[in-house]
Amino acid sequence: IYRRYAGLYFSLCVDVSDNELALLEGIHLFVELLDRHFGNVCELDLVFNFHKLYVTLDEYILAGEIQETSQAVMLERLRDLEVACKKKS
Repeated sequence: IYRRYAGLYFSLCVDVSDNELALLEGIHLFVELLDRHFGNVCELDLVFNFHKLYVTLDEYILAGEIQETSQAVMLERLRDLEVACKKKS
């Protein structure tokens, strides 16, 4: 399953019996989360900040299952992680 947003393609390998509409909605939520985190996400954001992309994905999906659907909760966690990383530096 794939979905295109502007110049970005997001694809998932899924089981045949999985609900395609729910997975497309999951991709949409992830793209919205990236947009709010990066501010109008583009390919260069993902290339040069791939570590932030993986942290964002870890907050959203764990072991192949969606763990959190609230954008506000995920964004708060991501901000907390960024603050903690800056304190370490």
